[in-house]
Amino acid sequence: MKTPRFWYPSENDRLSMLIATLLAPFSAVFKAGTHIRRLLASPYHARVPVVCVGNVVAGGAGKTPTALALARILKNRGQKPVFVARGYGGKGFLTCVDTVRHKAGDVGDEALLLAAFAPTWAGRDRVRAVRDAEVNGSVIIADDGLQNPNLKPTTSILVVDADSGLGNGRIIPAGPLREPFDDAVSRASAMVLIGEQDRYKLAARVSIPVFRAKIEPDLPLGFPRFGKFVAFAGLARPEKFFATARALGMELVSAREFPDHYIYSEADIDALRLEAEELGANLLTTEKDAVRLPPIFRNEVVVLPVRLTFTEPGAEKALAELMLGKRG
Repeated sequence: MKTPRFWYPSENDRLSMLIATLLAPFSAVFKAGTHIRRLLASPYHARVPVVCVGNVVAGGAGKTPTALALARILKNRGQKPVFVARGYGGKGFLTCVDTVRHKAGDVGDEALLLAAFAPTWAGRDRVRAVRDAEVNGSVIIADDGLQNPNLKPTTSILVVDADSGLGNGRIIPAGPLREPFDDAVSRASAMVLIGEQDRYKLAARVSIPVFRAKIEPDLPLGFPRFGKFVAFAGLARPEKFFATARALGMELVSAREFPDHYIYSEADIDALRLEAEELGANLLTTEKDAVRLPPIFRNEVVVLPVRLTFTEPGAEKALAELMLGKRG
């Protein structure tokens, strides 16, 4: 689904406020269900450290780039990180992800991205995935697991987009929050704040360590920045991708939005190809979208890679110590 616009309303947007108010009773039901799940759960304690990376809003905060950055930090310190993911958009069965054999429709796009960097287990049953992963690595990174009560993490990292913040501050479906912000913070060991500015002063609201970060293009040598492009993306907030491309000086003659985790059909591909040909442009998309394209079509598309980096000196050392349970 696409992120509802009323979740992130403009100032004095009365219609959005009205829609959110009408949906508030359903938010109360969602919140109660989350609370009951947590009360009834018996969290599994893994034999190796488990680093839970999650957010408090539905989609678009930067969890997967953060998980990859944390894995790089661990690898640089001699650890063997492995990933566990729900496999959203896939079939839900438990599997060790094979980037050659599996498609996004099998295991989800995020799991495929993670598996290109380190061994990854995907499936709805997180506990079974952790049981498999814990004998294959020294540290487990659980992507998007902050609201999963069945795992007992060693460390929980709350990821927040500094630019969009918490939207209208309401619980799903009235707003983007999976749970109240303060509840998520109470279970987190640290917060990663992604973006140039903390527009909503979220860092001042928490007493846990805050690590500032940014997601930047990670362009390979010879990346084709010039010419015309038809950009397309199926993300929670595709406008961020389009803005990144334009900031690089890329001329977007068309920008097509698709729902988050969208699996592209042959008709979609034909339409995009035709539009690019008519406009004399190349096709441009994200790494996350690229793994949802048929392999035969990927060679026709320019992929814009990105990488999360921490902006403060000493951040990586502090995060490594946090993840491995060390101090000082």
